[in-house]
Amino acid sequence: MSAHVTIPPALAPDTLRIIPLGGLGDVGRNMTCFEINGEILLVDCGVFFPDDDHPGVDLILPGLDHLDDRLDDIVGMVLTHGHEDHVGAVPYLLRRRSDIPIWGSRLTLALVEGKLREHRIRNTDLQEVAEGDRAKVSEHFDLEFLAVNHSIPDALAVCLRTAGGTVLHTGDFKMDQLPLDGRITDLRGFARLGEEGVDLFMADSTNAEVPGFTTPEKDLVPALERVFERAENKLIVACFASHVHRVQQVLDLAVKHDRKVVYVGRSMVRNMSVARDLGFLKVPGDTLIELKDIDNYRDDQVVVISTGSQGEPLSALSRIANREHPVIEVGDHDTVLLASSLIPGNENAVYRVINGLSRLGATVVHKGNALVHVSGHASAGELLYCYNVIRPRNAMPIHGEIRHLIANAKLAQATGIPAESTLVVEDGAVVDLADGRATVVGAVDASYIFVDGSTVGDITTSELTDRKILGEEGFISVVAAVDLHSQSLVSGPDIHARGFSENDEAFAQVRKQIASELTKALTDGVDDTHRLQQVVRRTIGRWVSNTYRRRPMIVPVVIVT
Repeated sequence: MSAHVTIPPALAPDTLRIIPLGGLGDVGRNMTCFEINGEILLVDCGVFFPDDDHPGVDLILPGLDHLDDRLDDIVGMVLTHGHEDHVGAVPYLLRRRSDIPIWGSRLTLALVEGKLREHRIRNTDLQEVAEGDRAKVSEHFDLEFLAVNHSIPDALAVCLRTAGGTVLHTGDFKMDQLPLDGRITDLRGFARLGEEGVDLFMADSTNAEVPGFTTPEKDLVPALERVFERAENKLIVACFASHVHRVQQVLDLAVKHDRKVVYVGRSMVRNMSVARDLGFLKVPGDTLIELKDIDNYRDDQVVVISTGSQGEPLSALSRIANREHPVIEVGDHDTVLLASSLIPGNENAVYRVINGLSRLGATVVHKGNALVHVSGHASAGELLYCYNVIRPRNAMPIHGEIRHLIANAKLAQATGIPAESTLVVEDGAVVDLADGRATVVGAVDASYIFVDGSTVGDITTSELTDRKILGEEGFISVVAAVDLHSQSLVSGPDIHARGFSENDEAFAQVRKQIASELTKALTDGVDDTHRLQQVVRRTIGRWVSNTYRRRPMIVPVVIVT
C-alpha cells in the first residue's frame, strides 16, 4: 500500500523529485507528484475500488495527505485521460484547495466537470489541451502532450521538461494500429523525444506480463456480431461507463440488427451524453430510447447498455442479477454480454453476478468464453518497441501490481537499460532525478485513504479489520455485574451473540467458567474494571477457539457495584 517511511533529504536545486502517491503496487488510484525548486505538478488523481478486504468502503484515494502542507506549492495537475482510476479522486483533492489549475483533453475535462458539479465544487481553471500542444505551466515545468491510444478516447501522454531532466509519462496506453477512431499512439513523437533525450520513461505496466501485441479493437467485431445474431430475446451489454469505443460498436450493431438502445446506470447515461455532445460518440437517429419506454418494445427489439461489468454491488447489472432492478428483468433465452476485462481483485464479485444471471436462465457471454473484449494497455511487444524507440536513460514502471512493475522492468533491461537505472518502486517511494541519473532517496506515507459514505479518511485499517472479523467470525458480548465489597458476582454473566451461535444453550458451559474466573479474580483482590474485563475476554476467547476454531469479536462489559 505504501513504502516504509524513510525521511528523504532536502531537495537540491534543479533536481526533480518524483513521488508516486498511488498506482504502483495496485491497479488504481493513479497519481504522481513531481517537484522541483519549490513547485509541485501532479499527474492524475484517481480512485481505487475496494475489494473483499475493505468491507463498507466506497472508494480508496491516493496519498493526498502528503500534500496537505504543500497545497499552495501546487502549480497544476495534468490528467492523462478520463477513467475513474485516473480522475476519480479529483474532487477530493479540490476539497483541500479548489483553485488548482487542471490540464487535460477535451473529453477528459468534460467528464471531470460533471464530477465536480456532483460534488458542488467550482473550478474555473480548466485548461484544455490536445496532442501536439506545448504548455509552460510554471517557471519550472514545460509540458508537451502526445496522443496515445487507449480504451477511452482523447487520452494523452505527457512529457515534462525540467531543469532536473526530461520525463515521458505515458498514462494508460496501447499501440492499436487500426483504432476505431483513427487516432493512433504518436510513435513519431515518442521517437522525436528519444532523439532529444529522455532521462526517465514512466510506462504503463498493466499488460507487461502479456507477450506480443494487444489485439486490435476491430478484431472484436465478428464476436460481437455473433452475440447479436444468436440473441433470441433481450440483450444486455455491460461495459465500463467510460468505454466510448465499445458503446459505439454496440450502437452500430444495434442499428444493423434493428434494435433500440437504452442506457442503464447513472454514470453510463452521463458519460455517453458528454461523449455524444463532444462528437466522440456517433448515435444514429431514432436509436436511443428512455428506460421508461422500454416496455413499448418487444424484448428482441432492445439492447440494454449497462454499468456493472466489474460486479459492483450497487450497479445496474448486479441489481438485475439479484432481481432488484425496478424495470429490467432477465430470464430464459435472454443474453448478457460482459464486454470488459476483469480488474484484479474483482473476480469474486464478477463471478457472483455471472452465477446470478445464469441462475435466472440467461446466457452469459464474457471474456472467458468469447473474444468480446480486448485490453486498453500495451503488451510486452509494444513496451519493448517503445523502449527501443525512446532509449531512455532511466526507466520507472508505473500503473500495476508489483508483478507487472517487475515484468516491465525486465523488458526495459532486455533493451539495454542498466539494472541500476531501472527503478521498481511502490507508492510513497521518493525518487530524485538529476544529471541523467534517477535514484531512490527515501519514502513517504502514501497509505490508503478510505471513503465511507460522506466520511473521508476517518476509517482506519484496524477498523476495517474489525469489520472483517464481524463479517467473517461474528460477535459476542458478555455482561456481568460484580460487588467489590463482597468480592462476588451479583449478576450474569449474560452472553449475547450475532453471526456466531445464537443458541443460548451453547454458552452454558463457558458461562460457568466465566463466573468461576471472575470470582477467583475478585478473591485475589482484582478491583480494576479493565482487568476484570480482560479475564472475561480471555476465558470466553479460549473457549471459543478450542470449541469452534473461530475468533469472533468479543466485547466484555463488567459493571462494578
